[in-house]
Order: sequence, then C-alpha cells, then structure tokens
Amino acid sequence: MSRFSARTSFLILPGALLAALLPTIACGNSKAAKADAPQAMPVKVQTAKAQKVNDTTDYVATLKSRDSAVVMPQVEGIITQIFVHSGEQVASGVPMMQIDPAKQQATVKSQEDARAAQVAQVKWAQQNYDRVSGLANAGVVSKQDLDQARATLDAAQAQLHSLDAQVSEQQVQLHYYKVVAPRTGIVGDVPVRVGDRVLTTTTLTTVDRPGSLEAYIYVPIEKSAQLKMNLPVQIVDASGSPLATSRVTFISPQVDTATQTVLVKAQIPNSNDLLRTAQFIRARVVWGSQEKPVVPVVAVSRIGGLYFAFVAESDQKGGYVVHQKPLQIGQIVGNDYVVLDGVKPGDKVVVSGTQFLVDGVPVVPQESSS
Repeated sequence: MSRFSARTSFLILPGALLAALLPTIACGNSKAAKADAPQAMPVKVQTAKAQKVNDTTDYVATLKSRDSAVVMPQVEGIITQIFVHSGEQVASGVPMMQIDPAKQQATVKSQEDARAAQVAQVKWAQQNYDRVSGLANAGVVSKQDLDQARATLDAAQAQLHSLDAQVSEQQVQLHYYKVVAPRTGIVGDVPVRVGDRVLTTTTLTTVDRPGSLEAYIYVPIEKSAQLKMNLPVQIVDASGSPLATSRVTFISPQVDTATQTVLVKAQIPNSNDLLRTAQFIRARVVWGSQEKPVVPVVAVSRIGGLYFAFVAESDQKGGYVVHQKPLQIGQIVGNDYVVLDGVKPGDKVVVSGTQFLVDGVPVVPQESSS
C-alpha cells in the first residue's frame, strides 16, 4: 500500500465513525428534550357560573324607639322620693318621683287665704249694694250712691274671679311636683337620686313602650344619589345573618355638615325583643341586584393584600395551561366569593392544588362536583 492510500484510509475511518454515531446522538437529544418537557398536572376545576347577587353596603346604625317618652320635670326643686326602678313596668299616670312641694304648698295656701278674704269682701259688697238699692228705691239716697255701691260689688267680684284663677293655677303647678308616667311602658335608666336638685331641662328617666324601633342610618354623601324610598334594608348580626328586614321610610333633605352624611330611617319590627333602644347595629342597604360570577373561597388566594385565582385556559396545542388572574372580589355568598372583575362566567377556575401551580404550567382539568 502506498503512503497516499494509507493516509486516505486513516482520514475516512473517523468520518465513517462519526456518520455511524450521528443517529445515536440525535435520538439521545430527542429523548432528553422529551424528558425536559413539563408534564401536564391534573387539577380539579369548577366552571364559574353567573349568579344573581345583591349589591349591598353595610353601615353602623343606631336604633331608637318610636314609642319612647323622655320624662323631664315641669318644675324645679329637690327630689324627695323615687317610686320606680329601672326596668319596671308602669301604667300611665302612676307616680314616679316626688319633688319637694313645700314652697308650692305655701304658695297655694297663701292664694287660698287671699281668696277667702276676697269672698268675705264680695259678701260685704253685695250686702252694701242690696241696702243702698233699697234706700235708693225709697228715695233716701241718690242714684250716685247706688252706682258707687254697684261699682264696689263689681270690683270685688272681679278680684274674686282673678284669685280663683290664681289658686287654680297654683294648684295645677302643685301637681307637677309629683312626676307621673306619661304612658304605659318600661322605665329606663334613672340617673337622678333622692336629694338631687333638678331643673326643667333635667332628664329624669324614659318610658319605653315595647314595639317597633327605628334605625338611624348615616349614608355617605357619595351614595346619596342612589338613595330612594322603599329601598330594602336588613339588620344583620356579626356573622352577617339577617335579624330583621325593612325598607327606607325617610331620607333627610339635608346633609350633616360635620360628617357629610345623609340620615336615612327605616322602621324595624322587634316582635321577638332581640333589639334594644340606643343599640348600635349593622344595617345593610340593598341597592339592587345583578348577575355576577361566583368562585369557591378555596380557589382564591391572597398575596400582598390582593386576591388571585388560577384559571385553566386552552392553548394552541389543544391542551390547557393555567394563568394566575388578579380578582376584584365582593361579598361572600355561602362558600363562594362574588367576583366583580377578573373572572367571567364559563372560566374553569382551579379549586385544588393551587399551591403547586405557577403561571403557564400545562394542566389536565378535571371538573369538580362541588
């Protein structure tokens, strides 16, 4: 063999070896690529469905009795007796408190004595007039004397009528020193004590008649344009369960300058006696209802104060991948969130294994029964 032939054989051998190895290398790369491709993860999904939900807002309201009377004295003085206790049932006209009447009794006695003296004066004037009248008929006295006697009698009678009115007024005033129940009901708190001096502006107690209450709801001015008569109102407890239902019966035409709110009232039935006067409660105003998608609470995660959910969407290859969608959520209805934005009806929302998902991962959706 020549030198040239030996060198050619030496060069051809590695080329042939490389050609023989190429299919093996290509096959190995294909298997590696297949091994590196992410496998589709099976996940449970629920299809978001539109549901009729109420558009509501909760406010802190105050309950006030529509049959509550504030008891205040009509005279000033020192309280000498208190006949009732807080929570006691009283009938209309029953004495509740006694204000020291000694000074008024003295005034009444003085007026009655003055009246008695005037009665005697009228009696004398009448007798004098009768005597002068007889003498005038006999021609013994002049017509002027008769007129004088008549004027004296008239003045005495007028003074007696005035004293009668004053005595009656002072006797009525004396009745005010005994404070009585203005109506039948339950006595409220009694903040005064025996020995206290009270004025006509002092609150002695209240008398509440069991029955309906009125919710005072203060709605921000931003919502005032949506206010209208007969809007539904719900009184709810701490868990959101309704205690009573009603409707708006009054909308103030004025805005509170201090709080920039509008006063709204709603009559609240209280047949089961669960609510109390002056109680702070949660009043839910129902502005209306609309169709909104709902998603299970377990499908929603909260990150940095924002709400997210994974939604399975079809890709170009006929499979599904998940995408993390930011949500704007509303109230909770049962075990579901009302979604205001971020999910639409028909979307497949992932309800299990969300902690293992990242955006863009292929999945195999499996419809959940609940």
